[in-house]
Amino acid sequence: QVQLVESGGGLVQAGESLKLSCVVSGSSFSTTAMGWFRQVPGKQRELVASINNKFRTNYENFVRGRFTISRDNAKNMVYLQMTALEPEDTAVYYCNAAPLVGWSWGQGTRVSVSS
Repeated sequence: QVQLVESGGGLVQAGESLKLSCVVSGSSFSTTAMGWFRQVPGKQRELVASINNKFRTNYENFVRGRFTISRDNAKNMVYLQMTALEPEDTAVYYCNAAPLVGWSWGQGTRVSVSS
């Protein structure tokens, strides 16, 4: 059973940075493409960035140039470095396989950006 545990969220001011971390247990992590997603209450969860097993990255337009996704296969970790944060980035952030493969979602980590 795969478990996803996100951490690193918090309350910051616009323009500041945060680094999110996700540890993945119980899976063939190194061969799985991973992503960071976010969800705002009342809206669907959306993909923010992804990184495949060859470390190729992809970003949604609304974070490109500001966020960086990375992974450490030795530690079963995936990271999201977020810079130049905007109030619109306020959400609960989750990691999961991308594309989704049926893993249950973790609890997420909340990011709040004040203006």
